[in-house]
Amino acid sequence: MKPVKIVLSPEAEEVYKYLNQEASHSKIEQSILNSVNKKKELIKANPHYGEPISKDKIPQEFKQKYNINNLFWVELSNRWRMLYSLTNDDNQIEIIAFILDITDHKKYDKKFGYK
Repeated sequence: MKPVKIVLSPEAEEVYKYLNQEASHSKIEQSILNSVNKKKELIKANPHYGEPISKDKIPQEFKQKYNINNLFWVELSNRWRMLYSLTNDDNQIEIIAFILDITDHKKYDKKFGYK
């Protein structure tokens, strides 16, 4: 099996840094951060770990910005979600799990048009 590399988008990196900063004095952020780190390891072990999102539900924003054609979601603690896409590295034999977003459930619902 190809090795899996985890890469965070600038938006996901910003949330990840925020969670790291706040985790030392907030149990909620610490819980979410721990959840993100555990899920990253699960994705490394099995890139298809997350729930696939149908192609017609992938937000245009992600298609245009990241040129993706697949999207998965995983549930994090406190009803947060992490969205990622899989791609191949053209230069190396590996799978890249590109984490696009780490968000709370309310923003996730809004992004996908759920009520």
